[in-house]
Amino acid sequence: MPKKKQIKIKNIAKEIKPKTAKTEGTYTAKDIYVLEGLEPVRKRPGMYIGSTGTDGLYHLIWEVVDNSIDEAMAGYAKNIEITLLNGNKVRVADDGRGIPVEIHKQTKKSALETVMTTLHAGGKFGGESYKVSGGLHGVGVSLVNALSRWLCAEVCRDGALWTQEYERGIPTTKVKKSGSCKKTGTTVTFDPDPEIFKPAEGQKTMPEYDTKRILTHIREQSYLTRGVKIVFKDERKEPFSSYAFYFEGGLISFVRYLNGDEKPIQENIFYISKESNNILVETVFQYTEDMQSEELSFANNIHTGEGGMHATGFRTALTRTINDYARKNGYIKESEENLTGDDAREGLTVVISVKLREPQFEGQTKTKLGNPEARTAVEAVVGEGLQEWFEKNPADARRILEKTLLAAKARKAAKAARETVLRKGILEGLALPGKLADCSSKDPAESELFIVEGDSAGGSAKQGRDRRFQAILPLKGKILNVEKARIDKILAFKEIRALVIAMGTAIAEEFDISRLRYHRVIIMTDADVDGAHIRTLLLTLFYRYFPELISQGHIYIAQSPLYRIQSGKKIEYAYSDEDKEEILDELRKEKTTAPSVQRYKGLGEMNPDQLWETTMNPENRVMQKVFVDDAEEANKIFDILMGDEVAPRKRFIQTHAKTVKNLDI
Repeated sequence: MPKKKQIKIKNIAKEIKPKTAKTEGTYTAKDIYVLEGLEPVRKRPGMYIGSTGTDGLYHLIWEVVDNSIDEAMAGYAKNIEITLLNGNKVRVADDGRGIPVEIHKQTKKSALETVMTTLHAGGKFGGESYKVSGGLHGVGVSLVNALSRWLCAEVCRDGALWTQEYERGIPTTKVKKSGSCKKTGTTVTFDPDPEIFKPAEGQKTMPEYDTKRILTHIREQSYLTRGVKIVFKDERKEPFSSYAFYFEGGLISFVRYLNGDEKPIQENIFYISKESNNILVETVFQYTEDMQSEELSFANNIHTGEGGMHATGFRTALTRTINDYARKNGYIKESEENLTGDDAREGLTVVISVKLREPQFEGQTKTKLGNPEARTAVEAVVGEGLQEWFEKNPADARRILEKTLLAAKARKAAKAARETVLRKGILEGLALPGKLADCSSKDPAESELFIVEGDSAGGSAKQGRDRRFQAILPLKGKILNVEKARIDKILAFKEIRALVIAMGTAIAEEFDISRLRYHRVIIMTDADVDGAHIRTLLLTLFYRYFPELISQGHIYIAQSPLYRIQSGKKIEYAYSDEDKEEILDELRKEKTTAPSVQRYKGLGEMNPDQLWETTMNPENRVMQKVFVDDAEEANKIFDILMGDEVAPRKRFIQTHAKTVKNLDI
């Protein structure tokens, strides 16, 4: 088993001196550089696909698939197929109309070559070819071509098969007729360029595509494009795998899928599809007994992860309509304050989809919609539709109002609890928790907080630490599972309250990451089942109530050894059973004295020197940095593992127990 990668954290300061202005030389036309064709994409790929890391690699697939989805939304394609081939190659095929191949009057080249090699060229800038489209920037397939070391475009059109090949965006063949076709469609096969998508640190090759991530994206697109069959195939190694998605229920099926085993409080799912000012608004939502909410928004089938105007329009309409209905029917008295947006959205799962002629995305990666008219359209359609839905479904309306009123009551109780913590906490200048052994440094960038399991381990950690930059906070027992608890109950828990005060950030609405007292918050628990449980409870707390600490890379998990192996004067530490066997095999080959093996039952069994040497010393320690790669999937996993429903957790364990030895979150 390979050794775990060590994360060594040091404080490095570089003195940056300002550049001296040039006093000689000229600035003439020869100093102006013009990048032609697809050169800008290769020169600054991050501007077009967000990054040249793993995310950018997947972005290539999404750009080509978007074109096929556009054909489906226009009513011409019914089947889309995505295939992973050997060598990281990808093939995307559809049965749409096929890219035109005749000579383009402006470029004097084939329309196919024009689309594949020219930025801002395509059928989506005017006319009636595409009334709505996700690829409106016109750089989608051309940037894929630019960032691929090889690409082949095949078009079935007018009874013939037309092909052209490219290398790094430059045609290597002419558009030629290479066969006949009875149907129509476009197939693009590409090989991402390793000169652009370089291996990650410590890796020798580019990362391989992950099937799970692609399936998640395809599933979303299938829900959003009702009646279109999307097939995914993985032919990289035998046995080949294949998945097909086809949903007649569209967004209603999507919400049911997102809610999974959560108990809905609505008997009828709210759904509306209506056009307003030439914008098609489609929205569906369902409330559950859960306290968490989930909002997914799309513009022309592009997932707008950062929301935008359409999401703002929905939130405004929802909150206003609920308040109007509540006052009209006596749920809220005239003297009482309105329900807030957070009250109205507690337990809500909603999908918002708009289709419009000219979407204005913020950046080529299309994570946020900026069209003000989208807000107006969604607000009008949802407001009017929800008001009518409440009148037709009074029982569902009553359940929703009861839930939002309960959320408001909990919000007020939580506010009082938070204020109590703040009054007692560091923000008011009072003492830190008595059990906290703080560090002497006041610089958060170099300071570390170890959250340690138990007083015994806490004692060893306090003695073994570097007092200058390492603080120790021992926790007694297991903290509260916060997954299904309201914040007033959470802050009533002494150990959690101590942690919140020690970190200094406050919590919920008062959370302020700039007040974080330690830039490395390290969970250090025993390497056993109880330790894993405590670690999971802490991760749940951070994920639900301190997500910015995770997203900005402040949460770590210390890796403490399971075994101490000594042979003569030689001492080694093993972090797993596999490590232990590997070390013992090496010692046997060296024919040293018979090794003695000590298994640590917990951190408290280590003396301070051992704990420092193996787990706390930045020069030697091994730590895992906690991050979330897929927020939606992480949300589901936390809900399954930490929720109060037994059946989903049992199914998860039965599914994964035989194939996964350790689940790292």
